[in-house]
Amino acid sequence: MKKIFWFFAMAFLSAASLAQAGAQDKSGAQDKSGAQAPAQPGDLQPAERKAHSESDQDRVASRPAASERYPRYLLRPTDVLQINFPISPEYDQGVTVQPDGYINLRGVGDVYVAGKSVPELIEALKKTYQQFLHEPIINVELKEFEKPYFIAGGEFGHPGKFELRGDTTVAEAVAIAGGFTDKAKHSEVVLFHRAPNGWAEAKRLDVKQMLANKDLSEDVHLRPGDLIYVPKNTLSKVRQFIPNTGLGMTIP
Repeated sequence: MKKIFWFFAMAFLSAASLAQAGAQDKSGAQDKSGAQAPAQPGDLQPAERKAHSESDQDRVASRPAASERYPRYLLRPTDVLQINFPISPEYDQGVTVQPDGYINLRGVGDVYVAGKSVPELIEALKKTYQQFLHEPIINVELKEFEKPYFIAGGEFGHPGKFELRGDTTVAEAVAIAGGFTDKAKHSEVVLFHRAPNGWAEAKRLDVKQMLANKDLSEDVHLRPGDLIYVPKNTLSKVRQFIPNTGLGMTIP
């Protein structure tokens, strides 16, 4: 009888131990499953994927394109070019861009080149010479050209024409031109970008706010031929119309 009792007691203790161990394992598994793993791109919902995509696009869009930051030189009158045909040297010649933007080429006549970069000119010449040359190979060398420059006009300490050396921003150009005068309205600086066909693109800049906030993220990089104009502030415009009352009043 004692042996039977002892057998059932041991069986009961073993069953209770196994049940407790199973409960602990289940609780641990729930804890592990409850911890959220980092979301993977494939696990995101459509709306979340769209938000991530738009965020990435915004970061990419905020970076200036290389073609805008370092634009190609565009041909203009008085530039001197050497055009070579390695396979057909009889068409080799040196030309000067005329005041009207044309060059005269042997075998094809006048071609308008002003406003084109050298790679664009090469492609245009290939299309032109394909009329009588099979897959022409053309090399163009810019022998003489106008040095890059920018013009600072209006209320600068030293307005004038300055050589554009390397990558220069508007804030740096202001320093090169002697800074602003006391009459300058530097919250409305206007930058004129030269565009093809005689057009100009105007952009208004609040240089005063940029410098006050010490934030040059919106500082624009200059292109060759750019014009920076700083107007007078309102007070300096009306000062000449204020009568002299003889009271010794001065307007700063």
